[in-house]
Amino acid sequence: MSVSTATPSKGDKRGAEPARDYVTATIAGQLFGIPVLTVQDVLGEQRLTRIPLAPPEVAGALNLRGRIVTAIDLKRRLGLSNESAAKAGMSIVVEHQGELYSLLIDMVGEVLSLPADRYEPNPPTLDPRWREVSGGIYRLENQLLVILEVDRVLDFARLQAA
Repeated sequence: MSVSTATPSKGDKRGAEPARDYVTATIAGQLFGIPVLTVQDVLGEQRLTRIPLAPPEVAGALNLRGRIVTAIDLKRRLGLSNESAAKAGMSIVVEHQGELYSLLIDMVGEVLSLPADRYEPNPPTLDPRWREVSGGIYRLENQLLVILEVDRVLDFARLQAA
């Protein structure tokens, strides 16, 4: 992974706020960002073991250096595909409430360092499923970067109540 920085123009006073760093991930052609401080590891394709009676977003479990990690199919969680997570190419490992989770994605991108003042709230036109797991967006040159809040993505109690 490489680190890119987006710098404000010379006459811009927005550089006063610190930058925010995100690991970018592509899922079904859409660019998402995960706060870099929540990322524990980035993995290539892994062999998953199915978990009986798990919610549909749970693709299975994997063994990461002796720890059992629950694999979450982000395509299903975000309503992007009905396909099985078995086709996911990579995963980003995050920790949530003391447990490790593997977020299955198509591809990991670079680490972006973006100015905090360019962070925008979710637009009203953002898909409701995305809005429930996103804290906001960045408008990049050619695309929208949707920031995923890991706590919201992994809040299955709220998902089942809906």
